[in-house]
Amino acid sequence: MLQTVLVLGLALGLGCAGILAGMIVFGKSPPPPPLASIGSVSDKMDFSDLPPIEKLPARGGGTIAFRHWRGAPADGQETIAVAIHGSAGSGISLHALAKALAAEGMQVYAPDIRGHGETGRRGDIDYVGQLDDDLEDFVRAIQSRHPGARTVLLGSSAGGGYALHVAASRNGGLFERAVLLAPMLGAHAPTFRKEARAWARPFIPRYIAISILNRYGIHAFDHLPVIAFAIDPARAPLLAGTYSFRLLKEFGTRNYAASLRRARIPLQILVGAEDDLFDAGKFEPAVHAVRPDVPVTVIPGVNHIGMIADPSAASAVALALSATT
Repeated sequence: MLQTVLVLGLALGLGCAGILAGMIVFGKSPPPPPLASIGSVSDKMDFSDLPPIEKLPARGGGTIAFRHWRGAPADGQETIAVAIHGSAGSGISLHALAKALAAEGMQVYAPDIRGHGETGRRGDIDYVGQLDDDLEDFVRAIQSRHPGARTVLLGSSAGGGYALHVAASRNGGLFERAVLLAPMLGAHAPTFRKEARAWARPFIPRYIAISILNRYGIHAFDHLPVIAFAIDPARAPLLAGTYSFRLLKEFGTRNYAASLRRARIPLQILVGAEDDLFDAGKFEPAVHAVRPDVPVTVIPGVNHIGMIADPSAASAVALALSATT
């Protein structure tokens, strides 16, 4: 009898292992077709005055790449704005907004988040928590360049979700406030629209299989891609076309409501009324259900990418970053 039970248990275990292996090997999808509303805006941007790439050492080796747009404050009080780009992109994507903020007198620093641009391996990170380690090292390094300056955090789309996570983490104390531009609050948040799937296509079977293995302490497959983005193949050398399991989990907020509750600094959210990925009208009720004190501003006539590319949004972003309460 015992032998029969052991044989059945072994067979069941092998069967489950085979299913998970199949989900990992075959549970992926081709990338979605390029999304015109994202790519067409980049085509119209002027990058002739893009600041040069600079690099700072990262803990454990390697470097953190970034760009710096230099502003001259009118009142003598410097403001450092650390700007976090969205999914698949890099600090380059923030050029138009960063120029506008620098013209308002701010020192704007946009790092290439690890796994993007020129920081680390494209589409992957080395370990859970590495993005937070990078950000802490980066912010402390640039603060040493500007003694006495106030430091604020700015995040766009997925970078807005990550900025919300930062505000609720140990790194929140590095900043005076955080401004989130059309933040990605999660695929299950009320603000998420089905149209957002045109930008990002998750490999659901593979993601589920790796998640199950993680519960048992198995992380051998965390480096595999689990989501693909609708990038233009011509821009593939500049963009992260996929994210690994661990990068996807790290670059964002895992639970927007919990992050809102734990945020250690003042927050403000701005979103375009014509956002084509998220539901602009649902940000205020979703956020105020948890944090009624967090202002939510809807900017007329601006879509998702317009929050970082449309001049009409830049003044509102500058005002939000300059707020002191």
